[in-house]
Amino acid sequence: MKEEMQASRVAIVGVGNVGATFAYTLLLSGLATEIVLIDVNRERAEGEAMDLVHGVPFAPPARVWAGTYDDCAGAAVTVITAGAAQRPGETRLELSRRNTSIFRQIVPSVARANPDGVIIVATNPVDVLTYETWRLSGLPPERVMGSGTILDTARFRYLLSEYFTVDPRSVHAYIIGEHGDSEVPVWSLANIAGMRLPEFCAAQGRAYDPAAMQEIFRQTRDAAYEIIERKGATYYAIGAGMQRLVEAIVRDQRTVLSVSSRIQGYYGIDDVAFSLPTVVDRRGVVEPLRLEGLRRSAAILQETIRDVERS
Repeated sequence: MKEEMQASRVAIVGVGNVGATFAYTLLLSGLATEIVLIDVNRERAEGEAMDLVHGVPFAPPARVWAGTYDDCAGAAVTVITAGAAQRPGETRLELSRRNTSIFRQIVPSVARANPDGVIIVATNPVDVLTYETWRLSGLPPERVMGSGTILDTARFRYLLSEYFTVDPRSVHAYIIGEHGDSEVPVWSLANIAGMRLPEFCAAQGRAYDPAAMQEIFRQTRDAAYEIIERKGATYYAIGAGMQRLVEAIVRDQRTVLSVSSRIQGYYGIDDVAFSLPTVVDRRGVVEPLRLEGLRRSAAILQETIRDVERS
């Protein structure tokens, strides 16, 4: 089964900055033998496909083309990056309503064409839209997930690695909850080479500085604002993160990633989507790991979901 899944089709709905960057990353990775680009702007999708196929001689063999929702059929994964960007002065609730309206057109079409595949949502606000995608698609909740806090977690690990002067791949730490202002750092699990951060500091003969840790979390939480202020959007790191998530699915890896999914019966939290360290394989979401400390983040997301559905 693993070998069959490696020769796979991946559909990408929305080829703006995030979608196009993810398509490029996916092409170079060799994970997909077929990449279909779908966008309301057909010419944009065609242009991106043409540009990508000209790189195929430098990459693993793959077919890339601009298609329609019907081409989602047979895709191991459909990644939705389509949606509106947040306008100056626009609230998160207003953005949620606008993008939910867009998803009401996209999601049923994807689900009809491919009732057996996995859907990944990358559009913001990702937790609200992950929940709405599950609701609109009619798919089992394990086959709908959002990129969640995979990017926040990567930023967190990188900043910790810079502070402690170690390889980011040797840092193990998670951001959970909302992909947004109420996200939660899991300090109790943060470790380097299996040592909790205070223990690592003691082993290195340095003091553990809680204030420095809180500043690292602030930089993690606010990173998108600072990048957008400088260059207008973020897309490289999330493109790489989406490629890693697709790899876990296509190669049936049972990797633990901080993805967003619908949560039920989690320490009294029900019927909301947010991020937890989650086992991911070819079926999609296998099992969110159980952690405390999420009730405030979940309550904020539940209220937004209710407001969107009332609109």
